[in-house]
Amino acid sequence: MVSHEPERLGLIAGNGRFPFLLLDAARAHGLTVVVAAIKEEADLEMKARAAADPQVIVHWLSLGELSKLIETFQREGVTRATMAGQVRHKQIFSSIRPDWRLAKLLMSLRTKNTDMLLGAVAKVLGDEGIELISSTAYLEPLLAKAGVLTRRSPSENETKDVAYGRTVAKGIAGFDLGQTVVIASQACVAVEAMEGTDATIARAGELLRGSGGVLDATLTVVKVAKPNQDMRFDVPVIGVATIRTMIAAGATCLSVEAGRTLLFDPAAIIAAADEAGIAIVAEA
Repeated sequence: MVSHEPERLGLIAGNGRFPFLLLDAARAHGLTVVVAAIKEEADLEMKARAAADPQVIVHWLSLGELSKLIETFQREGVTRATMAGQVRHKQIFSSIRPDWRLAKLLMSLRTKNTDMLLGAVAKVLGDEGIELISSTAYLEPLLAKAGVLTRRSPSENETKDVAYGRTVAKGIAGFDLGQTVVIASQACVAVEAMEGTDATIARAGELLRGSGGVLDATLTVVKVAKPNQDMRFDVPVIGVATIRTMIAAGATCLSVEAGRTLLFDPAAIIAAADEAGIAIVAEA
């Protein structure tokens, strides 16, 4: 007898709207979604989504429970999974206690940066019969398309800042330090580390205001993918909150990488940028 049970997709959910976007897209493709919601990060709205849709199954796990994650997916018949949503880097170094499997994995790593850690987790999942697929799966329409996305194009000075910023950002991204830099008059004002994109932009705004006019310029935000970006995790994302943070910081231009940056609610992002006179350009 042929089973007509919908294919099951595992979703490892961090914070923000990304998990919900991917959940909606997967459901639109007729998939049953088994959500492994990270207790320290995922939004409690996941409970409501599971209550409203029998094809959404939610399990709550701590960040350190790698064995429980594997056992949950295997018990639910999941053979393909994806990661969506931020896990704050500081959580990796928090008081969360890893289980024996994660502890063993951490001990085996040469370095504990994001790519090394998540790549190792992906290998462990694969060894257990769970393929980790691209976090942009089912979300291709939200990837930034090359060109100027707003009514206003970058000015001559902003274009110079974008060119300089892309060189710097790709350099730091290659070391897995961050993916965002903030530039003013071809000077690097702020570099992203563990704090995230929006916090980096806010810090740049504070530095600009506190410079006493030494940095007499507006800010350009440049966000790139890593040189060998693994699209299964840590994909660059931009949301309306990023535009609001730019407005507060006095930033007037945003450059992202075409085809490798997810725009959450592109219409709302572009409308907010247009209203504020911010230029957004996606570089190929």
